[in-house]
Amino acid sequence: MSFTGSIMKSKKELQSCLNDHQKIVKFLDGFSIETTPFVAEKIENFSNFVRSSTTMFITFLPGSDYKKTIIKAKKINKEGLNPAPHFAARSISSKKMLEDYIARVTGEAGVKKILLVGGAGKEQIGPFPDTISLLETGIFDKYGISEIGIAGHPEGSPDIPDKEIRKALFLKNKFSETSNAKFFIVSQFCFDAETILNWSKRINLEGNKIPIIIGLPGIAKLSTLLKYSLSCGIGNSVNFLKKQGSNVLNLVRTQEPNDLVRKLSNSEEALKENNIEGVHIYPLGGIRKSSDWANAIIDEKIELTPNGFSVCY
Repeated sequence: MSFTGSIMKSKKELQSCLNDHQKIVKFLDGFSIETTPFVAEKIENFSNFVRSSTTMFITFLPGSDYKKTIIKAKKINKEGLNPAPHFAARSISSKKMLEDYIARVTGEAGVKKILLVGGAGKEQIGPFPDTISLLETGIFDKYGISEIGIAGHPEGSPDIPDKEIRKALFLKNKFSETSNAKFFIVSQFCFDAETILNWSKRINLEGNKIPIIIGLPGIAKLSTLLKYSLSCGIGNSVNFLKKQGSNVLNLVRTQEPNDLVRKLSNSEEALKENNIEGVHIYPLGGIRKSSDWANAIIDEKIELTPNGFSVCY
């Protein structure tokens, strides 16, 4: 190759690297994250490491007291963040409780954004078997909720047959057309870019019009990621992690989803076509670790590697 040809090739490679770098930063910008009321009790001030106006979802696990969620939503709002509590249908004991919950988080914590989930497991303690039954109350429009999230399942659900998932998504799309709120889908975390992109393409071809937020696994040890994947019943991800854990030393090493992020961010055209609008991080190994990782990427503190990138904290 001539000297001039070598220079031109080098320039193209440099431009390609710069483009990849910018795509990664753009992909993570505006990410959301989540906490549990239990974890929130241990953290003095989220704003010490989570940036202002970041959306922070607050989970609602079976047996939780919704009044604690209200308290944490007020704390998160006071710290300059955007609290977005979960409403777990099967864990809501009555319509009276639902109304008290929504009235107080909107009135006391300024909540405008929520996430509706069926709830972990199949035990139902009240009149709401699923998120459709919550939507049918009309209560979220009544209290001025402007954004309503629903769950997405790239690898299916251990609790719900695929046929029921498709039916429910169809009905939620119908509700989104008549609600005052903007609907969005937050997907379960997944470790494979192709699985995520194929799922989003499929549901849209089946009629979904609701924008999608991709769920990413946060920073955690491989053993922790495997534990959560098993509890969520996400088969392909479990198999992927087991292969990674064939070397025992890998189980105790901290894992970053850098290769996954690079593959997804490089699929710009597919992201746009599949109506993917953002990223949600599941901080399985601790909220500070995942927040620091994401913020470092947004601050462009990354170095590209052959298949992914490394983060310079």
